[in-house]
Amino acid sequence: MKRFAKVMFAVALVLALGTAAFAAPKIGIMTGTVSQGEEEYRAGEEMVAKYGEDRVIHVTYPDKFMDEQETTISQVMAMASDPDLKAIVICQGVPGTAAAIDKVKEVRDDIAFIVGTVHEEPYMMAGKADILYEIDQPARGSSIIEKAKGMGAKTFIHYSFPRHMSYPLLATRRDIMEKTCKELGIEFVFVNAPDPTGEGGVAGAQQFILEDAPRQIEKYGPDTAFFSTNCSMQEPLIKSVVKGKAIYPEQCCPSPFHALPNALGLKVENKGDVPYILNAIEEKVKELEMEGRIATWTAPITMNFIRAGAAYAMGYANGEIKDKADIETAKKLIQSFAGGEPKVVVTPVSHEDAEKATPTATYITVKVPFNGAFLSQTVKVEVKQGDVRIRPFDAEKAQNFLMVVGESIIFGK
Repeated sequence: MKRFAKVMFAVALVLALGTAAFAAPKIGIMTGTVSQGEEEYRAGEEMVAKYGEDRVIHVTYPDKFMDEQETTISQVMAMASDPDLKAIVICQGVPGTAAAIDKVKEVRDDIAFIVGTVHEEPYMMAGKADILYEIDQPARGSSIIEKAKGMGAKTFIHYSFPRHMSYPLLATRRDIMEKTCKELGIEFVFVNAPDPTGEGGVAGAQQFILEDAPRQIEKYGPDTAFFSTNCSMQEPLIKSVVKGKAIYPEQCCPSPFHALPNALGLKVENKGDVPYILNAIEEKVKELEMEGRIATWTAPITMNFIRAGAAYAMGYANGEIKDKADIETAKKLIQSFAGGEPKVVVTPVSHEDAEKATPTATYITVKVPFNGAFLSQTVKVEVKQGDVRIRPFDAEKAQNFLMVVGESIIFGK
């Protein structure tokens, strides 16, 4: 049966090639649904609008992707059956992604694969996909706890479930979180939550958070920071944190658009307007008297995985990127998207430093009032994006697996 399916796939491809000689190249994007990952889904829609329905195929993997991996595989195979398709972006890279890539490569080896938010074993995936984008989970193991400490946390609640704790990067992050809590004098509490892909589904997992988070605040007090490894749990968790005046250091997938607007009752007209939503959250946090208690990253990271991935995929499809695994180009793209809105930075410098001008900076001399007189001061004027750090998962064995840390923001502080 499998052999027959492969033969039919090949026949369909050959027949289609006869009519597609002059068609524009396409890319495919697979995301979660609105219920499991709205940001990724909306980013997929955004890429369709940006590049055109004739250039982008957007599909979704099932909500219960653990039980329906064959559906994930068939969705990827369906995209690959289009002879004009040259690259596929998958975010999140849920279980079944590796098998889907293998299936496609059995019949086509010309398609580039870009995967964001990798669920499967990192080294294995680095050998299957061409470019991979992932949040630097090990680095977050310490940075989230350090941020929570700075926000006043005395206890740190970590919600997760066995499936997520079987993912190497998430398990490593959890261990680093516990270690850092111990070093900083914070009590670390792990709470088993229902898996949203399980019997109770998303609704069951969300109801658990709504019931359990208030219990934890009552037990440990408001100086308790909350973190969950699942996207669908973020909105009820934020609502519970606000109600209990607790602490929320950041989401599983940090972004000003991820759950915060809905949880805070904000209307989002355009998910690309970062300055607007950051300002809206800031004002709402002050209204709720939650200054210094809610934080995130300044740029939507998973949406930017898809934006950068789509730009890379389209560049490859158009022949502008020659190598399927052009790591330097992949780095530049995620830097440009994940860096957030450009800012003008003015820094006083010496006259000697001003002579070392760079293409990204302008040096000017200004008059500064001082004790009734004016002093000359040279300043460097630069346009910078947010502080984004990118490193390979393994500089020797997995250079194409890029780990990203974005710029953090604590609202009202």
